[in-house]
Amino acid sequence: MLFNSYIFVFAFFPLVVTGYYWLQRMKWEKAALGYLIVMSMVFYGYQNIRYLAILIASILCNYLLVLLMGKTKTPLWRRIFLAAGLLLNLGILFGFKYYDFFVENVNALFRTEYHFLRLVLPLGISFYTFQQLSYVIDSYRGECEQYSLLEYAAYVSFFPQLIAGPIVYHDELIPQLRDAKNHRIQYGNMSKGIYAFALGMAKKVLVADSLSKVVTAGYANIGSLNSISTVFVMFCYSMQIYFDFSGYCDMAYGIGFLFNVELPINFNSPYKAASVREFWDRWHMTLTRFFTKYVYIPLGGSRRGNVRTYCNVLTVFLVSGIWHGANWTFILWGAVNGLGNLFDRLFDKVLNKIPHVIRVAVTFCFCSVAWSMFRADSVEQGMDMIGRIRVHGDGMLHAAVLEAFQGIFEINLISRAGGSAVMQAYPWLLPAVVCAVLILVCQCMRNTQEKVNDGRYGNWRMAATVGLLVWSVLSLSEVSEFLYFNF
Repeated sequence: MLFNSYIFVFAFFPLVVTGYYWLQRMKWEKAALGYLIVMSMVFYGYQNIRYLAILIASILCNYLLVLLMGKTKTPLWRRIFLAAGLLLNLGILFGFKYYDFFVENVNALFRTEYHFLRLVLPLGISFYTFQQLSYVIDSYRGECEQYSLLEYAAYVSFFPQLIAGPIVYHDELIPQLRDAKNHRIQYGNMSKGIYAFALGMAKKVLVADSLSKVVTAGYANIGSLNSISTVFVMFCYSMQIYFDFSGYCDMAYGIGFLFNVELPINFNSPYKAASVREFWDRWHMTLTRFFTKYVYIPLGGSRRGNVRTYCNVLTVFLVSGIWHGANWTFILWGAVNGLGNLFDRLFDKVLNKIPHVIRVAVTFCFCSVAWSMFRADSVEQGMDMIGRIRVHGDGMLHAAVLEAFQGIFEINLISRAGGSAVMQAYPWLLPAVVCAVLILVCQCMRNTQEKVNDGRYGNWRMAATVGLLVWSVLSLSEVSEFLYFNF
């Protein structure tokens, strides 16, 4: 089930919120938690019920391993249970997500003919697997208490963060679900939640989904793109993935508030970053902190000299690339970002002398070029897209790209309202204006968390919220999944 769908907005969500608070009002706290778990399972299994078996089995096995780990004080047995937990979670992830990629490369390298599994990748498996890994590792380290099975199942399956993050730690979510004051409706949190959800819906439906049409047209015609078309398509994809992920994070953040749960911030205006290092402090923040805690620091972090530090940084980015997908494009994308991070570390003092606005612009351009590889189906396609920057051509947007842009509903509306003559005379004008507006939005507007927490919910803001929500719902003409559902 998708947040940006009629069944979620008009059926599932009202039902789950109403039922949860009614049970809490009746003082049936365990029943309320159980109801939330069941409805989260419905949310997850809506499109493919077979996914549920994997999720439920994973929850039960991990909980049992941690339970057994807590029953013994013998270091050897604790290490055995830890190893079992790591093998279980990473094995499931490898089997579903990476096995075919591994076999494909082994067959190509050694000329073997091992068969593919061709398993359908369950939604959100990378996210809930990492959450369970954190629980297993923290339990081994003695950093968490023993939770009930209901609490643990709610932690893993809580539907706002189940299929695309944020990656939440057990001590961030379970105490909030336990807190008695969170078991009743808090209208302040309701306002925050609806506001954040509306902003997220608008980002996803009105911006990201619209730009996706331009990006799809561009990648379908790579071989005939000129430089200006290539740059425009790259820009559109940079904005598409920005507003897609930002929109999801806002919607998840908002839904959490409606249950009096404040999820960790996962997105903090990354295109304001003045370096690649800062970009990754702002983009997918919970993934960055996960890799920092469970990969970077165990490898030695920055405690064993510069060379070891640089190797650790590069390892983290390679792992991050692999985490995003079983394709050499993601690995190369991770490596490029890792090298960018190392460059920032090596020349930090020199780079800081460059004016801030220039560093922000350069960082954005770097990330946009890297995103091209992220979007590509193959390394060859990604390199082809990057190489098209040098093809000058006639200086006009490719016909298919321009047609896709003009086919966006809001752009088409401008045309019908009398702007067609201007658009025909100056076909570059409206794309340039849209690009300028999107840049200004990314650079000048505060992020959603800042707006939510400022506490200013006057009539104008609420009217704008309702307007955005209605506009977004009316624009749900076709269902599209969030980009991060693929990871």
